[in-house]
Amino acid sequence: MVFEEKMILNGEPEDDPLDTVRDKCAQAEHCIHTRAKLEDCESRVGSKSETAEDCTEELFDFLHARDHCVAHKVFHSVK
Repeated sequence: MVFEEKMILNGEPEDDPLDTVRDKCAQAEHCIHTRAKLEDCESRVGSKSETAEDCTEELFDFLHARDHCVAHKVFHSVK
């Protein structure tokens, strides 16, 4: 209940530190590499009218790389 009262009094924070760190980590070298693979897969799958292929593996690889980076940085922003 205390958290809800603080939200009412203070409003939501303008910038979520987690979103900021995720954006920065998505620009890291390893994340750029995995994001490029994901985008290649999406364009390949999108260009086919019928395919059994999906980009689940590439998506998980990108999210894993980004979250690994985030895990090391996010706790510096936590109060």
